[in-house]
Amino acid sequence: MDRLLARLERRIGRYAIPNLILYVVGGMVLVWVMSFARPDVASRLDLDMFAVRHGQVWRLVTFLFIPPSPPTTDPIDMLLLGVTLYFTWWIGSSLEQHWGSFRFNAFYLVGMLGTIVAALIAGGASNTWLDVSLFLAFATVFPDVSILLFFILPVRVKWLGWLAGAFLLYKLGVGDWAERGAIVAALGNYFLFFGEHWLGAAKQRNVVIRQKARREELRSSAPVFGQRVCAICGAREADGADIRVCSCEKCGGPRALCLEHARNH
Repeated sequence: MDRLLARLERRIGRYAIPNLILYVVGGMVLVWVMSFARPDVASRLDLDMFAVRHGQVWRLVTFLFIPPSPPTTDPIDMLLLGVTLYFTWWIGSSLEQHWGSFRFNAFYLVGMLGTIVAALIAGGASNTWLDVSLFLAFATVFPDVSILLFFILPVRVKWLGWLAGAFLLYKLGVGDWAERGAIVAALGNYFLFFGEHWLGAAKQRNVVIRQKARREELRSSAPVFGQRVCAICGAREADGADIRVCSCEKCGGPRALCLEHARNH
């Protein structure tokens, strides 16, 4: 995937939209404000495939701008909305700074297209799970970043990423088919971009486990100090012989040898 993106960036990278997430979040704010005057504005922009088939093709894009909560004048709800939108902008801009505009655009575009395909198959869909996949990507790229949960408790993003993944799987099991389709699209987009990362992490973990097991094996098979006996001449450490332990390729592992044979074997 990385090589394919590199080739595509060389060819069409100039068409990438810088600060894409800023436009997405700005669109959410605009729709939220417009909803006070026209409460039905969100329903005219969401991903209704029946309406798309009847000519309202703008919905294929405008569903990205549906805000996460309906318009309200409640101060707490407005605060939560502001925090959510800021957080969405923050993780998106952080990913763009790390990846570059083209790769970030590709991640968001593929997620958008996957959501549209899911809506074609299973019915309507929203931008909710696309934004969750954005957070999963952030948690994978920046696992050790800490945020203040409830503005008080510092928590590493990777743990929140695991919780978000578990929540996705839960909703995949209990949600309706439209929701399941959008979740599958979001997870598919995530694994398309991070599958190589997790395969590499699994291989590295297996290497570490094998190395640890080998060290334990060598440690357990090594001759005990004070009881070592030369494997060639039978000289005993208990009798005062200077016994060494050799692990060269010729010995094939820990092998006790007296000093003379250790030098000359």
